[in-house]
Amino acid sequence: MIIDSHAHLVAPDSLYAFRALLLADGGYHDGKPKIADDALAEAAAGNVAIMDSVGTDVQLLSPRPYHLANSMQPARLVESWVRANNDTIARTVALHPTRFAGVGALPLSADQPVSVAFAELDRIVDDGFVGVLINPDLHEGRGTTPTLGDRYWYPLYEKLVERDLPIHIHSAGCYSERETYSEHFITEESIAILSLLRSTVFTDFPSLRVMISHGGGSVPYQLGRWQAEVLHPGFGGGPDAERFEISLRRFWFDTVLHYPPALELLLRTVGPDRVLFGTEKPGSGSAPNPDTGRDFDDLKPIIEGFDFLDRAGRDAIFENNARTVFPGLKRYSSDD
Repeated sequence: MIIDSHAHLVAPDSLYAFRALLLADGGYHDGKPKIADDALAEAAAGNVAIMDSVGTDVQLLSPRPYHLANSMQPARLVESWVRANNDTIARTVALHPTRFAGVGALPLSADQPVSVAFAELDRIVDDGFVGVLINPDLHEGRGTTPTLGDRYWYPLYEKLVERDLPIHIHSAGCYSERETYSEHFITEESIAILSLLRSTVFTDFPSLRVMISHGGGSVPYQLGRWQAEVLHPGFGGGPDAERFEISLRRFWFDTVLHYPPALELLLRTVGPDRVLFGTEKPGSGSAPNPDTGRDFDDLKPIIEGFDFLDRAGRDAIFENNARTVFPGLKRYSSDD
């Protein structure tokens, strides 16, 4: 079975029209998006056709992050908008229950405690969602959000451990003049790794499972810098410190890297037992690669072509690691 652990909702424009209405009335007239059943069915069927064309059996669907708008004010807008996205994912999963699984967003808002998201977290778990998507920068480039190693996030980590839910770290929008949202993804995912490793989060929550998007941001490809830092006596390191490449294996990583040498480096650095197949397809990588004739995000043939991977390594990437990180996938059988 091929499980795509990083994919996003494909929905009709009527979902995004609902956000425009929320912004227009300030959230005073809360309701639901008017998404017709046939329009949603058409969108979902189109996504299934894409999956079939590249050999994907199951996709984990989360909201499109750059639309999440955690920085919207007043905060009630975020709550309504996130709930609408999660509801649309649930409807999509119900249309194709053997092909999709839900990874829900949380209505986390800048300058509010993480506990504001707990009711929605419980709701989506009870609805069968298998994980949660976390935006590590709730200000979306316009302020200072506590890093993921900060105790600000601890009540959420406690809740996730209690519910046995993994985190998918994926930055969202960016309204800074210095970065596009796509550039911001890599910045924030890198900061997420480094801040967590400098903290005691994995000591305090040893069963917390964290998957980092886009192959870990920039971190695996700047490994020498961080190796040197943890061993440098001037920074409090030394020969007895845990090697950075060992610490990095506390995380899980997806394969959403559209350059085969970069994906090979990730796999050789953290090992195939810490990497989950993910494509983010359809998305920004769904463009023809003139060197291969396939889209950049058609990653299955690339992984199958790595001669340094044995059968067990490929099986781990394509299926087994996803089942470890997302135990809710146990209801998806290879025989479906």
